[in-house]
Amino acid sequence: MQALNARRLAGTIGFYALVVAIVLFSVFPFYYAILTSLKAGTDIFRIDYLPRSFSLENYYGVLSSGTFLRNVLNSLIVAVSVVAISLFLAVTAAYALARVNFRGRGLLLMTILAVSMFPQIAVLAGLFEMIRAMGLYNTLFALIFAYMIFTLPFTVWVLTTFMRDLPVEIEEAAIVDGASPFTIITRVFLPLMWPALVTTGLLAFIAAWNEFLFALTFVANNDTRTVPVAIALLSGASEQEVPWGTIMAASVVVTVPLIVLVLVFQRKIISGLTAGGVKG
Repeated sequence: MQALNARRLAGTIGFYALVVAIVLFSVFPFYYAILTSLKAGTDIFRIDYLPRSFSLENYYGVLSSGTFLRNVLNSLIVAVSVVAISLFLAVTAAYALARVNFRGRGLLLMTILAVSMFPQIAVLAGLFEMIRAMGLYNTLFALIFAYMIFTLPFTVWVLTTFMRDLPVEIEEAAIVDGASPFTIITRVFLPLMWPALVTTGLLAFIAAWNEFLFALTFVANNDTRTVPVAIALLSGASEQEVPWGTIMAASVVVTVPLIVLVLVFQRKIISGLTAGGVKG
């Protein structure tokens, strides 16, 4: 009995030690970025793990100079637009794929998912030619169009899986009452799909907010660039001239909204990700 209790205690201690290690590994880079962003002058090059100085000079510099705030607004416009379009198309596609029986439905769903398996660099050249031919180069519409490649397949797949688990009786009752497919989607399914909508919408927002390769390739104007590219271009001409404090301050400003969103919607995210995982 004592040996069994000892093994249980050792397992519990090992589990919590692993959790603490994972949390430290995940949180420490952001914590150190905050420490660096609050330093000024030569203090930036001193390695400290506890705050010894407090200066908002870097935040003032990044927010008051250049086009950083405009870049933040560009990222917000692109990310919100991508989420809105992705969710609208994904909800309608999920209804067709989950509720309408037609030939090749499974193949179509697998094809949609397979699109997201291609690395960005593999489609970059062809997508660049398409955007240039449509006259969208150096515009936010180019980024919105390009980001749909990796946000739409994921949202369609998750919402289709979630909609399949909704009771068929609800839809049949709505049909008996004379509801149209559009009414069923908007009045019946959408109120039940909030966990999946929040999960897919937030993940699509994060993906569009952090995307770098397409934003660097399809936009060349400072006033049209998004935040990841703007931060990358903050570096100086040489390693000694790199404004690390300003870069860290910009990174913190960009990361904090994402953390707040995740904390606010964490319960909906868990519900959406685990939907369909347990059958009653």
